[in-house]
Amino acid sequence: MRLASVNVGRPRELLWQGRAVSTAIFKQAVAGPVAVQRFNLAGDRQADLTVHGGADKAVYAYATGHYPRWAEELGIADLPPGAFGENLTLDDFSEAGIRVGDRFRAGSAVFEVTQPRLPCYKLNLRHGRDDMVERMLANGMTGFYLRVLAEGTLQQGDGVERLASDDDAISIADAARLYVGASSDPALLRRAVASPALAEGWRERFRHRLAEIDS
Repeated sequence: MRLASVNVGRPRELLWQGRAVSTAIFKQAVAGPVAVQRFNLAGDRQADLTVHGGADKAVYAYATGHYPRWAEELGIADLPPGAFGENLTLDDFSEAGIRVGDRFRAGSAVFEVTQPRLPCYKLNLRHGRDDMVERMLANGMTGFYLRVLAEGTLQQGDGVERLASDDDAISIADAARLYVGASSDPALLRRAVASPALAEGWRERFRHRLAEIDS
Protein backbone atom coordinates (compact mmCIF):
# COMPACT_ATOMS: atom_id res chain seq x y z
CA MET A 1 0.00 0.00 0.00
CA ARG A 2 0.93 3.65 -0.23
CA LEU A 3 -0.41 6.95 1.03
CA ALA A 4 -2.49 8.36 -1.81
CA SER A 5 -3.43 11.39 0.30
CA VAL A 6 -2.95 12.85 3.80
CA ASN A 7 -5.96 14.88 4.95
CA VAL A 8 -6.58 17.13 7.94
CA GLY A 9 -9.29 19.49 9.13
CA ARG A 10 -10.41 21.53 12.09
CA PRO A 11 -13.92 21.86 13.53
CA ARG A 12 -16.30 24.24 11.85
CA GLU A 13 -19.89 25.12 12.72
CA LEU A 14 -22.59 24.39 10.15
CA LEU A 15 -26.36 24.23 10.05
CA TRP A 16 -27.83 20.75 9.68
CA GLN A 17 -31.58 20.15 9.79
CA GLY A 18 -32.15 23.50 11.47
CA ARG A 19 -29.53 23.30 14.19
CA ALA A 20 -25.91 24.34 14.56
CA VAL A 21 -23.44 21.43 14.43
CA SER A 22 -19.70 21.48 15.05
CA THR A 23 -17.84 19.03 12.84
CA ALA A 24 -14.33 18.34 11.57
CA ILE A 25 -15.42 15.85 8.90
CA PHE A 26 -14.42 18.25 6.13
CA LYS A 27 -10.80 17.25 5.50
CA GLN A 28 -8.38 18.80 3.03
CA ALA A 29 -5.40 17.09 1.42
CA VAL A 30 -2.04 18.52 2.48
CA ALA A 31 1.35 18.32 0.81
CA GLY A 32 4.70 17.77 2.46
CA PRO A 33 5.62 16.11 5.76
CA VAL A 34 2.90 15.90 8.42
CA ALA A 35 3.67 15.15 12.07
CA VAL A 36 1.92 12.13 13.56
CA GLN A 37 1.00 12.76 17.19
CA ARG A 38 -0.48 10.43 19.77
CA PHE A 39 -4.06 11.63 19.32
CA ASN A 40 -4.11 13.00 15.77
CA LEU A 41 -2.13 14.38 12.87
CA ALA A 42 -0.72 17.90 13.07
CA GLY A 43 -3.37 20.29 11.81
CA ASP A 44 -6.23 17.90 12.53
CA ARG A 45 -8.79 18.05 15.33
CA GLN A 46 -12.00 16.29 16.34
CA ALA A 47 -15.12 18.28 17.17
CA ASP A 48 -16.82 15.95 19.69
CA LEU A 49 -14.27 14.10 21.81
CA THR A 50 -16.97 12.01 23.48
CA VAL A 51 -17.37 9.95 20.30
CA HIS A 52 -14.34 10.85 18.15
CA GLY A 53 -10.62 10.90 18.72
CA GLY A 54 -8.69 9.54 21.66
CA ALA A 55 -5.93 6.97 21.57
CA ASP A 56 -8.08 4.26 19.92
CA LYS A 57 -9.36 6.57 17.16
CA ALA A 58 -6.39 8.85 16.64
CA VAL A 59 -6.20 8.42 12.85
CA TYR A 60 -8.80 7.25 10.35
CA ALA A 61 -7.85 5.36 7.17
CA TYR A 62 -9.92 4.82 4.03
CA ALA A 63 -9.34 3.03 0.73
CA THR A 64 -8.92 4.61 -2.69
CA GLY A 65 -10.74 1.62 -4.15
CA HIS A 66 -13.93 2.68 -2.41
CA TYR A 67 -14.05 6.01 -4.22
CA PRO A 68 -15.17 4.81 -7.68
CA ARG A 69 -17.74 2.53 -6.06
CA TRP A 70 -19.15 5.46 -4.09
CA ALA A 71 -19.10 7.69 -7.16
CA GLU A 72 -21.19 5.13 -9.04
CA GLU A 73 -23.53 4.51 -6.12
CA LEU A 74 -24.12 8.22 -5.50
CA GLY A 75 -24.03 9.34 -9.12
CA ILE A 76 -21.15 11.74 -8.45
CA ALA A 77 -18.44 12.23 -11.06
CA ASP A 78 -15.65 13.20 -8.69
CA LEU A 79 -15.00 12.83 -4.96
CA PRO A 80 -11.97 14.63 -3.50
CA PRO A 81 -9.55 12.89 -1.10
CA GLY A 82 -10.83 13.07 2.46
CA ALA A 83 -14.46 12.97 1.29
CA PHE A 84 -15.29 10.43 3.99
CA GLY A 85 -13.53 12.28 6.78
CA GLU A 86 -10.42 10.13 6.61
CA ASN A 87 -6.94 11.28 7.52
CA LEU A 88 -5.14 8.70 5.38
CA THR A 89 -6.41 7.70 1.97
CA LEU A 90 -4.64 4.42 1.26
CA ASP A 91 -4.02 2.82 -2.10
CA ASP A 92 -5.50 0.19 -1.53
CA PHE A 93 -7.18 -2.34 0.81
CA SER A 94 -10.40 -4.19 1.58
CA GLU A 95 -11.97 -4.39 5.04
CA ALA A 96 -11.86 -8.19 4.73
CA GLY A 97 -8.09 -8.04 4.28
CA ILE A 98 -7.32 -5.89 7.35
CA ARG A 99 -7.34 -7.44 10.82
CA VAL A 100 -7.73 -5.85 14.23
CA GLY A 101 -4.22 -5.53 15.65
CA ASP A 102 -2.48 -5.28 12.29
CA ARG A 103 0.52 -2.97 12.58
CA PHE A 104 1.69 -0.65 9.83
CA ARG A 105 4.55 1.75 9.26
CA ALA A 106 3.94 4.85 7.17
CA GLY A 107 6.85 7.25 6.94
CA SER A 108 8.50 7.06 10.35
CA ALA A 109 5.24 6.50 12.30
CA VAL A 110 3.87 3.13 13.44
CA PHE A 111 0.14 2.41 13.79
CA GLU A 112 -2.11 -0.37 15.08
CA VAL A 113 -5.60 -1.15 13.76
CA THR A 114 -8.22 -0.82 16.51
CA GLN A 115 -11.75 -0.97 15.03
CA PRO A 116 -13.93 -0.18 12.01
CA ARG A 117 -15.42 3.27 11.63
CA LEU A 118 -19.10 3.38 12.53
CA PRO A 119 -20.49 6.43 10.73
CA CYS A 120 -22.66 9.03 12.43
CA TYR A 121 -25.03 11.64 11.04
CA LYS A 122 -22.10 13.94 10.24
CA LEU A 123 -21.35 11.76 7.22
CA ASN A 124 -24.84 12.66 6.03
CA LEU A 125 -24.01 16.32 6.65
CA ARG A 126 -20.74 16.05 4.72
CA HIS A 127 -22.51 14.77 1.61
CA GLY A 128 -25.80 16.62 2.01
CA ARG A 129 -27.80 13.40 2.09
CA ASP A 130 -29.91 11.60 4.68
CA ASP A 131 -28.84 8.08 3.73
CA MET A 132 -25.03 7.99 3.90
CA VAL A 133 -24.88 6.21 7.27
CA GLU A 134 -27.23 3.47 6.09
CA ARG A 135 -25.37 3.15 2.80
CA MET A 136 -21.96 2.78 4.47
CA LEU A 137 -23.22 0.16 6.91
CA ALA A 138 -24.87 -1.71 4.04
CA ASN A 139 -21.94 -1.66 1.62
CA GLY A 140 -19.30 -2.34 4.30
CA MET A 141 -16.91 0.36 3.07
CA THR A 142 -16.22 1.60 6.60
CA GLY A 143 -12.45 2.04 6.68
CA PHE A 144 -10.74 1.64 10.02
CA TYR A 145 -9.23 3.53 12.94
CA LEU A 146 -5.62 3.43 14.08
CA ARG A 147 -3.85 4.06 17.36
CA VAL A 148 -0.38 5.59 17.18
CA LEU A 149 2.31 3.29 18.55
CA ALA A 150 5.24 5.46 17.48
CA GLU A 151 5.01 9.13 16.60
CA GLY A 152 6.81 10.35 13.51
CA THR A 153 6.14 12.03 10.17
CA LEU A 154 4.55 10.92 6.92
CA GLN A 155 3.49 12.42 3.63
CA GLN A 156 1.61 11.69 0.44
CA GLY A 157 3.35 9.03 -1.63
CA ASP A 158 4.95 7.21 1.31
CA GLY A 159 4.80 3.44 1.28
CA VAL A 160 2.70 1.72 3.94
CA GLU A 161 4.33 -1.46 5.25
CA ARG A 162 2.45 -4.10 7.22
CA LEU A 163 4.73 -5.01 10.11
CA ALA A 164 2.62 -7.62 11.89
CA SER A 165 -0.70 -9.45 11.58
CA ASP A 166 -2.39 -12.15 13.66
CA ASP A 167 -4.28 -14.79 11.67
CA ASP A 168 -6.51 -15.44 14.69
CA ALA A 169 -7.65 -11.82 14.90
CA ILE A 170 -10.95 -10.87 13.30
CA SER A 171 -11.10 -8.75 10.18
CA ILE A 172 -12.44 -5.22 10.09
CA ALA A 173 -15.34 -6.50 7.97
CA ASP A 174 -16.23 -9.16 10.55
CA ALA A 175 -15.94 -6.69 13.43
CA ALA A 176 -18.36 -4.29 11.74
CA ARG A 177 -20.88 -7.06 11.04
CA LEU A 178 -20.70 -8.22 14.65
CA TYR A 179 -21.16 -4.72 16.01
CA VAL A 180 -24.29 -3.90 14.03
CA GLY A 181 -25.80 -7.33 14.64
CA ALA A 182 -25.43 -8.63 11.08
CA SER A 183 -23.55 -11.60 12.57
CA SER A 184 -23.88 -13.37 15.94
CA ASP A 185 -21.24 -16.03 15.36
CA PRO A 186 -20.08 -17.05 18.87
CA ALA A 187 -16.66 -18.12 17.58
CA LEU A 188 -16.10 -14.70 15.99
CA LEU A 189 -17.31 -12.96 19.14
CA ARG A 190 -14.84 -14.95 21.26
CA ARG A 191 -11.98 -14.10 18.91
CA ALA A 192 -12.96 -10.43 19.09
CA VAL A 193 -13.09 -10.42 22.89
CA ALA A 194 -9.68 -12.12 23.01
CA SER A 195 -8.06 -9.39 20.90
CA PRO A 196 -6.14 -6.94 23.10
CA ALA A 197 -5.85 -4.48 20.21
CA LEU A 198 -9.61 -4.10 19.78
CA ALA A 199 -10.94 -0.88 21.34
CA GLU A 200 -12.22 -1.66 24.83
CA GLY A 201 -15.71 -0.36 24.14
CA TRP A 202 -16.08 -2.88 21.36
CA ARG A 203 -14.74 -5.74 23.48
CA GLU A 204 -17.23 -4.89 26.22
CA ARG A 205 -20.11 -4.86 23.74
CA PHE A 206 -19.05 -8.27 22.46
CA ARG A 207 -18.72 -9.64 26.01
CA HIS A 208 -22.35 -8.71 26.62
CA ARG A 209 -23.38 -10.36 23.35
CA LEU A 210 -21.58 -13.55 24.35
CA ALA A 211 -23.19 -13.53 27.78
CA GLU A 212 -26.62 -13.28 26.16
CA ILE A 213 -25.85 -16.15 23.81
CA ASP A 214 -24.46 -18.35 26.60
CA SER A 215 -27.28 -17.63 29.06
